[in-house]
Amino acid sequence: MQAKKRYFTLLSAGTCLALLFYLGGLQWRAARSPRRGQPPGSRHGPGAERPWPRFPDALRPFAPAERPGPDGDGGPGGGGGGRVSPRQRRDASAGLYRGRRCRMESCFDLAPCRRNGFKVYVYPQQKGEKIAESYQNVLAAIEGSRFYTSDPGQACLFVLSLDTLDRDQLSPQYVHNLRSKVQSLHLWNNGRNHLIFNLYSGTWPDYTEDVGFDIGQAMLAKASISTENFRPNFDVSIPLFSKDHPRTGGEKGFLRFNTIPPLRKYMLVFKGKRYLTGIGSDTRNALYHVHNGEDVVLLTTCKHGKDWQKHKDSRCDRDNAEYEKYDYREMLHNATFCLVPRGRRLGSFRFLEALQAACVPVMLSNGWELPFSEVIDWNQAAVIGDERLLLQIPSTIRSIHQDKILALRQQTQFLWEAYFSSVEKIVLTTLEIIQDRIFKHISRNSLIWNKHPGGLFVLPQYSSYLGDFPYYYANLGLKPLSTFTAVIHAVTPLVSQSQPVLKLLVAVAKSQYCAQIIVLWNCDKPLPAKHRWPATSVPVIVIEGESKVMSSRFLPYDNIVTDAVLSLDEDTVLSTTEVDFAFTVWQIFPERIVGYPARSHFWDNTKERWGYTSKWTNDYSMVLTGAAIYHKYYHYLYTHYLPASLKNMVDQLANCEDILMNFLVSAVTKLPPIKVTQKKQYKETMMGQTSRASRWADPDHFAQRQSCMNTFASWFGYMPLIHSQMRLDPVLFKDQVSILRKKYRDIERL
Repeated sequence: MQAKKRYFTLLSAGTCLALLFYLGGLQWRAARSPRRGQPPGSRHGPGAERPWPRFPDALRPFAPAERPGPDGDGGPGGGGGGRVSPRQRRDASAGLYRGRRCRMESCFDLAPCRRNGFKVYVYPQQKGEKIAESYQNVLAAIEGSRFYTSDPGQACLFVLSLDTLDRDQLSPQYVHNLRSKVQSLHLWNNGRNHLIFNLYSGTWPDYTEDVGFDIGQAMLAKASISTENFRPNFDVSIPLFSKDHPRTGGEKGFLRFNTIPPLRKYMLVFKGKRYLTGIGSDTRNALYHVHNGEDVVLLTTCKHGKDWQKHKDSRCDRDNAEYEKYDYREMLHNATFCLVPRGRRLGSFRFLEALQAACVPVMLSNGWELPFSEVIDWNQAAVIGDERLLLQIPSTIRSIHQDKILALRQQTQFLWEAYFSSVEKIVLTTLEIIQDRIFKHISRNSLIWNKHPGGLFVLPQYSSYLGDFPYYYANLGLKPLSTFTAVIHAVTPLVSQSQPVLKLLVAVAKSQYCAQIIVLWNCDKPLPAKHRWPATSVPVIVIEGESKVMSSRFLPYDNIVTDAVLSLDEDTVLSTTEVDFAFTVWQIFPERIVGYPARSHFWDNTKERWGYTSKWTNDYSMVLTGAAIYHKYYHYLYTHYLPASLKNMVDQLANCEDILMNFLVSAVTKLPPIKVTQKKQYKETMMGQTSRASRWADPDHFAQRQSCMNTFASWFGYMPLIHSQMRLDPVLFKDQVSILRKKYRDIERL
């Protein structure tokens, strides 16, 4: 009897030991395998959060379930995975992925791109073809971008006007006979150099990724795409967005301040459908195991679809009652982590909702190629979970340090506002990724894409060196050059040696930081003779404007060799001391506009529009470029990023160019400009208040600027200007001490 017991004990111990070795080896191999998007050779140091292992095989369902009938819920936001064999999946997607081996080098003709640049052509809309509002927004974003061309002969990339966003056959937005319509296009060329946008594909019962026609060699910009079907360096994974997603601008993220500690009322939340039948049911069906009703609130409801009561299970009534107790928006805004599980398809609306709410997404959708995964490092903004380790989620997120949580939340806000807050940003990010593939020698690196201000505002055509942009000095351990180039905008003829422009030129040339002065001659009269200009210790370059329009003052002239530009109107009155002080301030804030003349914007409730004011108050949101210092990169961005329509408006009015530059810089930096101290006579003498030739004497000038404010805000999709009450003064300025002890003595004397 004792021998039998000993035998049984040894057998049990051996079995347990073998099982432990097997499971441990599986976890170890999975943890050692490189993750998508993780650079080779990267390591997790001591104390770093270990990522959940990523398993290469597709998930098996927890339990078999019936397939839904035609009335089953197959709406947007569902999950992937299917209950079909691998062969059936391959057959179902055969039409879509005949070009599954396509890559840029094999299925894309680079020649027209290198010949004409990256230009995108949108097919003209065909008569009788209906286009959903979401796809109209996609096309409008392309047509309003700097990439658009109306000439197919100049195009590098082609986009269909046929609506391909919703390819669910049960959807009212589904376009029939798309196969024949696409094949009849004379520029189709088997899809070569074409880009197809798609949000929903497949339908009941399997929700495959088939878009319903042969895409040939076309690229896909697709939501809910699986890693199995995603073609790296060819397709682009985009987020699933709703029909109400704003076309431009979009709301800001909800993290208004650096909240410390970063923990909220709930640790982990989810509220959504539970699928009683068909695919997408398993993961959400298991969430009740983790729900504790306190800081982990994971709610599901069976109430969806016409026949949900026919399939209700024993938990439905209890789940539905618990579901009704909580408000989704309140949960979203008061949670630290938000669960983003698969539904019918791999993608979910909750992904973007969590990003905007600064609720760290906990991804629970195995096999989903995350949006813009080619350039975005999602480990900096999300927790990548594994559906088979569902029960480990609470303990895993509780182990994440508060410093890491704060960093994750801050990154969600950056990514939301940089790439996801509007349809326009989603579309432009897609196009910029493709452009980087084509022009690899100037493509943006991971730092640019994953750090403020993001890839959309850092144009690689300007420079491939990070040190040439004002945003990366701290990262590189650099400082901007210690000199500036003054650009004086001259529009009146030189008739007297006592004119303000000559006095300004002499005062600026005396600055210890001035490297050169450029006089932009936008006057209709001929250039003055060289002897008319005063002798200075720095070079004076006179450039005669060809078009003589206002926007020409912001052209990226090759003559500007310094990082800083001191922009000046010809009738500006500044002393050398004021110039020196403003430049020392700018060296600390090289990404912002720093200067003297401040203005402000406000919302006029009576007129329901933005207003412009020049009243002197403690509050301002603009520093006008009549006397301001900024980085020369903004000349390039103004010229090449802003649309021709806004610049043409400025040129026709001969007004508002300074407001437009402030809009641009605030949109990029998400920060207000910086005002520096001024002399007492500034209000009366600066900006030519008494000059008959000055545009400031025009009675229509102020009304035009009001109109400009609203036009600019409409194009940006929101108001980028930010109010500030900060003014920087020299140390000891206005203190009751000897003038001789002060560095900027002239500011006190004026």
